Amino acid sequence: MNEEAAKGSDRRTFVKHAGGAMVAAGLSAKAYSRVLGANDRIRLGQLGCGDRSGGHVHMAQLAAKQMQVETVAVCDLWSLARERRAAQVKRVFNNEPRSYKYSEEMLEQKDIDGAMIATGDFQHAKLCAEVVRAGKDCYVEKPFANVLSEAIETRDLVKQSKQIVQVGTQHRSQPYPLAVRDIVRSGRIGEIVHIEQEWNVNEERWRFKPADTGESKEMLMDVNMEWKQWLNGRASKLREEDTDWKRWLLGKPDRPFDPHVYLEFRLYKDFSSGIFDQWLSHGCDMVHLWMDESYPESVVATGGTFVWKDGRDNPDTCIAAVTYPKGFLYTYKTTFGNSYRSFSRIMGRDGTIENYGGEGASLFVVTREGGRHQFDPPDSGPVYKELPIVGPANDGAEVLRVDGAPPPNSLGPDDDDVGHMTNWLKSMQTRTQPNATVDHGFSHSIVCIMAAQSYWSGKRLYWDPKNERILDHPPDL
Repeated sequence: MNEEAAKGSDRRTFVKHAGGAMVAAGLSAKAYSRVLGANDRIRLGQLGCGDRSGGHVHMAQLAAKQMQVETVAVCDLWSLARERRAAQVKRVFNNEPRSYKYSEEMLEQKDIDGAMIATGDFQHAKLCAEVVRAGKDCYVEKPFANVLSEAIETRDLVKQSKQIVQVGTQHRSQPYPLAVRDIVRSGRIGEIVHIEQEWNVNEERWRFKPADTGESKEMLMDVNMEWKQWLNGRASKLREEDTDWKRWLLGKPDRPFDPHVYLEFRLYKDFSSGIFDQWLSHGCDMVHLWMDESYPESVVATGGTFVWKDGRDNPDTCIAAVTYPKGFLYTYKTTFGNSYRSFSRIMGRDGTIENYGGEGASLFVVTREGGRHQFDPPDSGPVYKELPIVGPANDGAEVLRVDGAPPPNSLGPDDDDVGHMTNWLKSMQTRTQPNATVDHGFSHSIVCIMAAQSYWSGKRLYWDPKNERILDHPPDL
């Protein structure tokens, strides 16, 4: 295959041909045979150099204080993004990273052990497959996939390989979510009947990248402002000649070059489902962790664009209701128009676990409140007469604390979780599975894909686990 074809728009065909060629040449087997020792320096390439990749480099920097690891290469279609990330790598690792425009150029480098993917949501699964075919280990951001066929294909490829793939759902490596899982497993709050999450912000979210067009208080405060007029006065730093638009589309239908679609892809349904891909992926992944579930039974979602009427496709307010085979309901809700008291709540027959804060918050309270013990006579409950509203003292509300972990708070750790990073790196050395496996990524992808399809179709959808299909009726099992 010539260079022009390799860099063309038919990305999937190229990746398959390239992967087959490498296997035929014995390169994959050679890569698979290498087992990193505890004292070997792990060399990483950053695939995608947008905002999140800055966090990836920071995670590698933090991990380097504990073990031998460095970033040696950066890869992005956009020249300015490559330059920014290369400058960060040089600053924190004191080395000059190699810079590549196309992923296959970086992945053919034999001294790179793993690649960290921080690209558009719709590119994650395809690029993960490319990394694995190249015989490299992979850290891939969530969502693992937002197209079902790609989720299945890449999961199967990873499981048939010897590569170590960590999904960027970092809460699986954090002490408080794991402690909650142990409490649920212990039966302390009884059989779980409902898990609820509401994570809100009061901002437009994902529009007007500060590093590109910038933003203004007027724009963010006045939802009725003419956003197109505002943008037209601030030319994007992304020029078509400085990237490869056809390649960026990665098999999506062709459309005219648009720097705002490119940089604000989370707002456009062809490339992302927005809230579902970004936040529900974390939310349902924690539900799967706490409940030892692998897939939903059904999903229904609704919502709309009620606040930020700025030309986006994806909703700024939405809710998804998910049922699971173990017999409980999970509801997820987000609004971008009010940020009042985000929370998560696990409701059992004998008590409740409440989490104060949004995604990642580490402040959990375990209480008997809501359990069967307090209803005498039936259907009565505690009566609240004054603020602050707290449960009765005899329900024994207890703030969850974990030995050796930072004190809990309503924010919790930031996204640059060094524990999740080092878990992947140590898994690379020992060739054991990491905390967030490709199976976990596949599981959260099913929920997100079904939620998005339900939102756009207006239908309740069902998962067929036997045939791995999404149906508009319950499957025959």
